[in-house]
Amino acid sequence: MRKPIFTGVATAIVTPFIKDKVDYDSFATLIEWQIQSGINAIVVAGTTGESPTLSDSEHKKIIEFCVEKVNGRIPVIAGTGSNNTSHAIMLTKYACKVGADAILLVCPYYNKPTQQGLLSSYTKIASASTKPCILYNIPSRTGCNILPETIVKLSKHHNIVAIKEASGNISQITQLANLVKNKIDIYSGNDDQILPILSLGGKGVISVLSNILPKQTINICKLFFEGKIEESRKLQLKYLPLINALFCETNPIPIKTALAKMGYCKNDLRLPLVKMQKENSKKLFDLMKKENLID
Repeated sequence: MRKPIFTGVATAIVTPFIKDKVDYDSFATLIEWQIQSGINAIVVAGTTGESPTLSDSEHKKIIEFCVEKVNGRIPVIAGTGSNNTSHAIMLTKYACKVGADAILLVCPYYNKPTQQGLLSSYTKIASASTKPCILYNIPSRTGCNILPETIVKLSKHHNIVAIKEASGNISQITQLANLVKNKIDIYSGNDDQILPILSLGGKGVISVLSNILPKQTINICKLFFEGKIEESRKLQLKYLPLINALFCETNPIPIKTALAKMGYCKNDLRLPLVKMQKENSKKLFDLMKKENLID
C-alpha cells in the first residue's frame, strides 16, 4: 500500500523578506523552529510563501535552500504550479532535481481552463515529474474549481497521489472522498476545516496556523488519529478565533504580521500585498496574547 507523503501537519511556510530581498537567515530560523516543534512536512514557495511575486531564480533558490536546510529530516513539498503549463514543468523538474520530496500544483489561475484542460495540463506536469504530486484546489484564488470527477480521473496517474482541498465546500469534499475511495490522499487546505476533513478520511492539513502554533496544530491531528475525537474537536474550536484573524485579510498578510511580532522575521511583503490594517492587527495581537505567543 502506498505511503502518504506525510500524515498530520505540513506548514505552508512564509518567505521572509528584507527590503524586497529574500531573508535567508530568518528563513533558516523558521525552518529549524518548525522541525524542532515536530512538524510533519514543510511546503515551500506556496501561496503563503508569496510565490506569485518570486522571480524564477528566487523560486528555485528558496526550494533548494529549504531542501538543504531540512536535510531529509521531514518531507519538503515544493510549490511549482503555474497557469503556464510549460513554466510549471520547468519549475517541477528543477524541484525534483534539487531533492524536493513532493510537488504542490495549484490549479491554473486566471486562464479558467475547462475540466479537460485541467486533465491535460496536470497529466503533462505529473508525467514530467519524478516525485509525487499534490493537486491544489483553491477556487477563491484561481477562479477555477477542480471537480471531484476530474480528480478521480487524475488519480489514475501514478505520480498524482494527493490533493490539498481549499475549496471550503465540505459537500464537494465529501463527494470527492466517496468517489476516490482512498486512491488519492486528501489534505485540508483550510485551518478551520482540519477536523471535518480528517473525519472524511483526510490525512492531515497544509496549514497557515502552524507557522505560529506548530505543536498545537499537530495536536489537532494527533488527537484525532488517537481516537480522542472530542479533545481534537475542542482544540479545533479553541483556535477558531485566531484562525479567523489570520484570514481576515489576504493570506499571508496576517501570518507574516504575526511572525514579525514574534520576532521571527521582518513584516515585509511584496506588492500588491501591503501591511495589515491597524485595527485588524490589534485584534490579531490580542488573540496572540491569549495564547502567550507575545507579551
